[in-house]
Amino acid sequence: MSASPTVLQLIPHRPPFLFVDEIVSEGADTLVAKRTFHAEEDFYKGHYPHAPITPGVLLCEAVFQTGALLMARTMTGQGTAGGVPLLAKISDVRFRNPVFPGETIIIEVRKKESLGGFTMMSGSVKSGEKRVLTVEFAVAWKTPEGAPAS
Repeated sequence: MSASPTVLQLIPHRPPFLFVDEIVSEGADTLVAKRTFHAEEDFYKGHYPHAPITPGVLLCEAVFQTGALLMARTMTGQGTAGGVPLLAKISDVRFRNPVFPGETIIIEVRKKESLGGFTMMSGSVKSGEKRVLTVEFAVAWKTPEGAPAS
C-alpha cells in the first residue's frame, strides 16, 4: 500500500488520498501506472459493507493522478518543476466493470493536445483483461508563482 519514491517525488498527493502505486511505463505523450486496492482501505467500510466495491470517483481520481504524473514529467523536462496539477475539466466518463478489493488496476493516460495553459488528456483503466473505465479530462499546471504554466 505504499507508493514508489518516484510517484511521491512527482505529485503532491499523499495517503490516504494517493491512488497510484507506481509508474509502469512512459513515453513522450503517455504514462502507464498501477494501483492495487486492498480490502482494509477505509472506503470499503461504507461502500458497501457486505459487498465492497471500489467507488467510481476513486477510479477516476487514479486516472487524474496518473495524468498529474505525466504533467509533472513534462514540466520537469521543460524546467517548470515544482508546480501543482489542477483538474480543469472532466467529460465523457464511462464505467464498464466494477473493481473489487484485492484487484490491481492498470491506468493509462495519453496527452491529446495543449492549448492555452491546459492539457487535454484521455485515460483508461483495466483490471486484467477487462476494461473498467474511460474518461476525457483537462489539467492545468499551477506554478509556485500562481500563474498557470503554458
